[in-house]
Amino acid sequence: QVQLVESGGGLVQAGGSLRLSCAASRRSLSSLAMGWFRQAPGKEREFVASITRLGGTSFYADSVKGRFTISRDNAKNTIYLQLNTLKPEDTAVYYCAADEGAALEFSRPPQPRYWGQGTQVTVSS
Repeated sequence: QVQLVESGGGLVQAGGSLRLSCAASRRSLSSLAMGWFRQAPGKEREFVASITRLGGTSFYADSVKGRFTISRDNAKNTIYLQLNTLKPEDTAVYYCAADEGAALEFSRPPQPRYWGQGTQVTVSS
């Protein structure tokens, strides 16, 4: 079992930046592929980005490619999501996720096994 706790969300103007963090406990993250999802009001939760166990490869949704960057620090048992050039449509609750499977699989069902509680990101126009 692994516990994931997100932080770093907040209110930002369009064009601004935020950095989300996801800290893990009870288990080393180095054995897990990690990722970020988001859910906007009235919409289904959607894949944002994922990263392999050692951080060598990352995957992104087309809607965030070139603006968001996922990274990880296994020594700190933490992953990050850098959000740049934010748009109002990026407003959502952002969730950290982990799974023993492949990071590539995060973008399609079934969804990852472990989830954080989410952190709100609000982008004003």
